[in-house]
Amino acid sequence: MAIYWTDEQKAFKETAERFAKEQLAPGYQERDVEGQIDRSLTRAMGDLGLIGVDIPEEFGGLGQTCVTSGLITETIAYSDFNMSYMCLLGSLMGQIMVNHASADIAHEWVPQLLSGEKLIALGLTEPRGGSDAGNLILRADKKGDKYILNGEKTSITFADQAEGVVLFARTGAVEDGARGISAFFVPLDLPGVATTRFNDLGSKIIGRGSIFFDNVELGEEYRLGEEGRGFVQVMEGFDFSRALIGLQCVGAAQASLDEAWQYTTEREAMGRPIAQYQGVSFPLAEGETIIESARLLCYNTLDLRDKDMPHTSEAAMCKWFAPRKSVEVIHDCLLTHGHYGWSTDLPIQQRMRDVMGLQIGDGTAQIMKLVIAREKVGRVAVQY
Repeated sequence: MAIYWTDEQKAFKETAERFAKEQLAPGYQERDVEGQIDRSLTRAMGDLGLIGVDIPEEFGGLGQTCVTSGLITETIAYSDFNMSYMCLLGSLMGQIMVNHASADIAHEWVPQLLSGEKLIALGLTEPRGGSDAGNLILRADKKGDKYILNGEKTSITFADQAEGVVLFARTGAVEDGARGISAFFVPLDLPGVATTRFNDLGSKIIGRGSIFFDNVELGEEYRLGEEGRGFVQVMEGFDFSRALIGLQCVGAAQASLDEAWQYTTEREAMGRPIAQYQGVSFPLAEGETIIESARLLCYNTLDLRDKDMPHTSEAAMCKWFAPRKSVEVIHDCLLTHGHYGWSTDLPIQQRMRDVMGLQIGDGTAQIMKLVIAREKVGRVAVQY
């Protein structure tokens, strides 16, 4: 698809860009040291309507397209990769809650998510399963009108900061595979819930950790959709979030490219700006080409989603291609700065650390390629 922004989309981009440059970019590196998301910034984003713009107006959203949500996500990520998670999770969690939660719970929680008041995590990954969403063992056993939760989720973004989690748990037998998985919304202030936090290489303000459930009682009204349909809900959400993740990475890579180009006009070697040396400019030119390719792939995927057309394969392409290539491009930008690029004074090293995590989170490149193969030739591509 060719990208032609409407006047309304341009207005959203201008608002996001102004806020990001003035409020987010100056503190990007300082927040990495602090290690906590600044709720005053999330609320400011919510006040400007920058979180979950694709969610219907009755839930506090603006009823915009998925493409518009992607545009805002990329714009925020350009100035602060980590704060763009608010855009990602606002759209992903918001859509899951709107589509599958009871009306009362959706109307209570989604507006607070979009206003930046509360965070909702995604509870899918488990210690033994990794990217295998159909291989869960955390259980939700039905007793009367309640479910009893027992087990652990790990590698969960916002694990120790979120107020709620969209949780995927086994309600059927292990041999049922994906057919025995159900989805729930779980407030994290319930008795029996405990969290830990990992010491990660990047995305430190977001945080990643484990959530433990020890005989946690949950009313059946907190189940999302039908029992045994949780796996399908996961896949539907991932097709959206994978394109947004791609744009997060594209935004960070583009910021690094812009800084590197500027540096090549200011730094001189042998009496000439280093931009005049092909060994310096060609890697950046290649980076521009690669990132523009990733950008178009992501927006095409979101456009297909807006048109209610199949986009599972394209979403998987976004998820493996954009993070990997963005890390490579950011690395080239770091090298362009020479010895100065090796300093923590510049944000390039932080962007590289932050983006690198998304080569793992939400499914590795290998898993994404299996998804693409399956979409092209069927399950024969993934059976052993």
